[in-house]
Amino acid sequence: MQTWQLNFITAYAAFSIIGAGLGYYFSKKGKTYKNDGIFNLIGAFVWADATVFGIFWALASSAALYLKSWTLFLLLLSVFWLVRSIGETVYWFNQQFSTIHRSNPENFFIYRIFGDDSVWFVWQIFWQCVTVVTLITTVLMFKIWLGTV
Repeated sequence: MQTWQLNFITAYAAFSIIGAGLGYYFSKKGKTYKNDGIFNLIGAFVWADATVFGIFWALASSAALYLKSWTLFLLLLSVFWLVRSIGETVYWFNQQFSTIHRSNPENFFIYRIFGDDSVWFVWQIFWQCVTVVTLITTVLMFKIWLGTV
């Protein structure tokens, strides 16, 4: 593994640990469902997510570092985002037809474009597109990774 790859994974692990700590802190303060912004990079859209995904990414990054495998790290990223995007697709599909609105359309920047509850199906199809891309990258990264083991 090259130095920049080692540094990237180490920084990602440190960032994830910070996210887990802050996620735990804010969740304990009753802000479980608040948006955490920057921690979207580890798949966390609310503080509760940051707690769980921070721990996951710290462990996953540690495994990639231990095995000295940049390819494994990329495969983990791809599989994670494949699963995450499927979950988000289902979430937004359900939000579209639910009478309980956990995600008000006005809270999203795309509301300025679409202006109504179509925000929900726009997010749904966005996550479907992410699913397609990550399915392809997962298959490719898995093939590459198998060649390194």
